[in-house]
Amino acid sequence: MKLVGISGALAGDKTSIVVNQILVHARRFDASIKTELVDLKDYEIDFFNGAPLADYNDDTWNAVKKIQSADLLVFGTPIYQASISGALKNLFDHLPEYTFKHKVTGMVATGWSDKHFLVMEYHLRSVLSYFKGLMPTGNVFVHNGAFNMDSDEIVDDRVLERLQVLAEEMVSLQQGIKHR
Repeated sequence: MKLVGISGALAGDKTSIVVNQILVHARRFDASIKTELVDLKDYEIDFFNGAPLADYNDDTWNAVKKIQSADLLVFGTPIYQASISGALKNLFDHLPEYTFKHKVTGMVATGWSDKHFLVMEYHLRSVLSYFKGLMPTGNVFVHNGAFNMDSDEIVDDRVLERLQVLAEEMVSLQQGIKHR
């Protein structure tokens, strides 16, 4: 199985750190899992204009193909203005409608307000559902206060535990889907 993590932040490291934690925990849970991080700050994704995928640059093409090749995915976003990042939304616009059919699609988010956990539930969940993604129950919001301000390391043990539980739930769900 291949787990692809997408970090939808173009600035800072907190979101990619959280997404990477899911990848690390998934590999610990099942050593046979292959993982890959697609950090959008490392890609120049073209702005979606309705053209076929072949008309976009190589970074756009490669990011979409990596997502489509995954067996399961975890999407991470910082919360800006009570919404997912524009970079992540733009990437979603490049995907065909059934991209996540029969795939577990976990969610993690980072932000400064505890109330922003609702963005995952009311915005990101509906987008993933549109693409036919199957969502685990243990998605994780990480308050920016859970990070060491100097190193961006996650220092809240409860957050680390919740990320581990999410990774294990995602892998277990996908294994069940694979064997049906």
